Amino acid sequence: MRAGFHEELERLETELQTESDLVLRSLRTALSALDRSDPELADEVIAFDDDVDRYYLGIEQGIESLLARQTPVATDLRLVLAILHTNLHLERMADYCVTIAKLINLTYDLPGVPALLEDFQEMGSRAEEMIRVAVDSFAARDVARAESLVELDERIDLANRGALEHVFAIVDDDDARKWGLRMLIVSRCLERIGDHAVDIGEQTAYLVTGQFREFTDSSRPSLAGA
Repeated sequence: MRAGFHEELERLETELQTESDLVLRSLRTALSALDRSDPELADEVIAFDDDVDRYYLGIEQGIESLLARQTPVATDLRLVLAILHTNLHLERMADYCVTIAKLINLTYDLPGVPALLEDFQEMGSRAEEMIRVAVDSFAARDVARAESLVELDERIDLANRGALEHVFAIVDDDDARKWGLRMLIVSRCLERIGDHAVDIGEQTAYLVTGQFREFTDSSRPSLAGA
C-alpha cells in the first residue's frame, strides 16, 4: 500500500511539472501578444487557462484522494503540503497571464510606449527564468537554488519601478496615458508572478528542512539603489 502511495506522489509531482510548462507557455504567449499588440494571441492565453485549471483541479483532487486513503507523516506529509501549495501558486501565475491578456484586448488599438514594452520584456524574461528555477529546485530538492530566486525577484521589482516612472513621464498624449495606466496592472501582474515563484522556492526549503521560513523580510537590503 505504501508503494502505491509513493507512486501516486510521484505522479502528482509529474503533473505539477506539466502544469508549470503550461504556465510558461501562457506567459510566453502573453508577452508575445503584448509586444505585438495582438488580440488573437491574447485570446489564446485566455483559452490556455482551461488547460492549467484542469491540471490544477486534477492535482488537488489527487491530494484529496490520497489524504482520504492514507495518513502521511514526516517527509511524506511535507511533500503533500508542498505540492498543494505549489499547485496553487502555479494556478495563480496562470491567472495573472489571463489578466495581462484581457488588458491587451482592451488596449491593442492604443499607442504603446516602446520603453515600457522593453521593461515588460525584461520583466517577462526574469519571470520565465524564475518559474523554471522554482520548479526545477523543487524537483531537485535544491534549497540553495531556490534561495537564488530572491535576487531574480529583486530585478523584477526594479523593472516594475522603472515601468511606473515611464508611465508618469507620459504627459502630452491622452491615448498613450490611457494605455500606460492599464499597463501598470500588467507590470504588477509580472511582479506578482515573480513573488509566486519565490513562494514555491520557500516550499522547497520547507520540504527539505521541515521548517517554513520566508526568504525575504523588510530588514533585508534591496536593490533599490542599484
